[in-house]
Amino acid sequence: MKAVDLKEKLSLFSDTWSPKIIADMDDYHIKLAKLEGDFVFHAHDDQDELFIVLEGRLRMDFRDCQQWVEEGQMIVVPKGVEHKPYAPDGCSVMFIGKADTDHTGGVDDPRRKETFEKI
Repeated sequence: MKAVDLKEKLSLFSDTWSPKIIADMDDYHIKLAKLEGDFVFHAHDDQDELFIVLEGRLRMDFRDCQQWVEEGQMIVVPKGVEHKPYAPDGCSVMFIGKADTDHTGGVDDPRRKETFEKI
């Protein structure tokens, strides 16, 4: 057991839309990612997804509305709900989700990862 310095971990990478695992908790991964620009609409059929904005701001697009999430805020996307993260000026986020979560919900996208790097 030791503290994890989120700023230090964020300084270890610069690539976007490529979540990095920083810790494991039961059957969950805690991941950090840097986001910039637009992602793809996708859903996770069997699990909720939590986004915590650490730096910057994130707009979460849904099929029927948009929600801004500011630095220091979080949003939970319920399972089965289509969503699309958008960070026009870039942001850093922490995700908490089941270890087997596919971050594109199976949607074919070149940023889709089969495995995630642990830092």
